[in-house]
Order: sequence, then structure tokens, then C-alpha cells
Amino acid sequence: MVFTTSVSLTTAALISTVLEGILYGFSVLMFIGTMWTMTYKHSLRDVNRPIAAAAVLLSVLSTAHIVFAIIWTEYGFVTYQGVPAVYFADASQETYVIKNSIYVLQTLLGDAVAIYRCYVVWQAAWVIILPSILWCGVAVTGALSVYGDSQTSSNGVISTEVSVECMAAFCVLTLAANLSSSGLLAYRIWKIERNVSSARTTKVMTTSIMRVIMDSAILYTIALLATVTGSLCSSTGSFTVIDMLTPVISITFYMVIIRIAIGKNTYSQVLTVRGGMTSETERGSFPQYSMKPLQVNASRSAHTDSTRVYGTSSWNQS
Repeated sequence: MVFTTSVSLTTAALISTVLEGILYGFSVLMFIGTMWTMTYKHSLRDVNRPIAAAAVLLSVLSTAHIVFAIIWTEYGFVTYQGVPAVYFADASQETYVIKNSIYVLQTLLGDAVAIYRCYVVWQAAWVIILPSILWCGVAVTGALSVYGDSQTSSNGVISTEVSVECMAAFCVLTLAANLSSSGLLAYRIWKIERNVSSARTTKVMTTSIMRVIMDSAILYTIALLATVTGSLCSSTGSFTVIDMLTPVISITFYMVIIRIAIGKNTYSQVLTVRGGMTSETERGSFPQYSMKPLQVNASRSAHTDSTRVYGTSSWNQS
């Protein structure tokens, strides 16, 4: 798309690259934490390979996107022989098209992972029919948007119907796919919580997982709404926010795995403390009993779902 607005395009390009760089730094740290969480004290056969592969691909795409964003920005400000605003207004530039293509791929991968999680937890194909249809719509509108950008000419002539409207539809469909898959996943975990053992620790664990999923969905939803709002208010609004979405997709993916792992370690420590008598009164009251490690066994479905979906080990505590 060609951006024509009173707001400086050069300023928008610089801000978008700087903000993306900051968020990319956070995503790299979270990627390292994710891989450590999935591999520390775990054998290779225990690692959830699909989730690990998705984490690596998200990191690779985020890195490629920031690299092309830097190249695009540097060329416009330094190398380009002319007014930088003219260069940034031309969306048919090869680096810009590649950058947007990476963003579309990143979005498709993030939504696909959400749908995969939903399928693994539900173990039913019919549940993911709607999210899958929305995902196909995301793929089509994203491809059309990139194609529209590639056909844009530097003189400002552009098929607005193909590019701008497709990008708006792309964001809306992405939002719908993310909310539907996350909602179904949270609902399933809530049902598991009601069906598993009445042990308090198990309920707290499943509730924690549900909260983490909803937090990540809310974060991504806010970012998408900001993109749609920015595109409606100013043509440079979406121009700035879209670049930030690429690391945000990775961050929302990593935070689910890391926060669940942190929560499990916290509850493990609580159970370890509660597993032994620390009160002198309690010791005196029950001298004849030796306290064994406390173990909480969740139902098979909850245990399997947590291990498959998030790449974490069993939450049996000792």
C-alpha cells in the first residue's frame, strides 16, 4: 500500500523500527527461557518437538523481519538518492514486500499453533473447524495484501481495494481466529478442572494454565485492535504498529510456556513445604507417623494435555 498522510512517513518508519527492535530483544530473552524450560533436566525424547519447532521458527521469522526492517530503514535514510518520504511511501520496494511477507507467515504460524493446542486438548477435529476456516481466510487475505503491495508503483497509483482492504480483513480474521481457538482452549481446560480430582493443588494448576492462556490472548488482541484502530485513524498508524506485531506474536507464544513452568515450580515448592511437618506441635501430636512425599495425580486427560501442548513435564509433585 502507498501511504499518503500529513504525518511524517520518515518518523513513522524510524519509530516502528526502534519499537520493533526493543520488543525483539524481549522476544529473544523469552525464546532462550522457553528453550531452557523445555530442555532443562529433560531428555530429548521428552521434548515436545512440534512446540519446540514452532518456537524456533517464530524466532527465525522474528529475526528475519527485524533484519529486513533495519535494511529498509537504513536504505531509506542513508542510501536512497532522493527524499526519504518518497522511498517509504513506495510499498512495492522489495525489502518492504519481503518484510510484510514475513509478518504474514509469522501470523499464520502463531495462529496455527493456537489451533494445534486447541485440537490436542479437545482431541476432536470438529472443534477446530471454525478456527481452521478463519485461518484459511487469514492466509488468503494476507497473500492478497502482499500481492497488492508488490504491484504498487512509486507514483502513488495503487489498487487500494486489493491492499488496504485485504490488510484490514487480515487483521479482523486473525483476531477472530485467535479469540475462537483461545476461547475453546480455555473452556476445555475449565471443563477438565471440574472433572479431575477434587485436590486443591490440581484445581489451582489448571486455573493457572487457563489464566496464562487468556492473558496471552488478551495481549495479542490488544495489539491487533491497536493495528485496526491505527489504520482507521491514520494511514501511518498501522504502518507503525504492524512491525511491532511480529515480536508480539513470539512473545505471546513464549510467555505461555514460561509462565506455566514457573507456576509449576512454585506449586512444587509449596507442596514440598506442606509435605513435611514444620510445626513442633504437629510433630508432637503425630510422632508415630513418618511423612512421605506428597503426590497429586491429575486425571489422564489433564496430564496428557499439559505435556503435549506446552512441552512441560508432568505436574506430579514430590
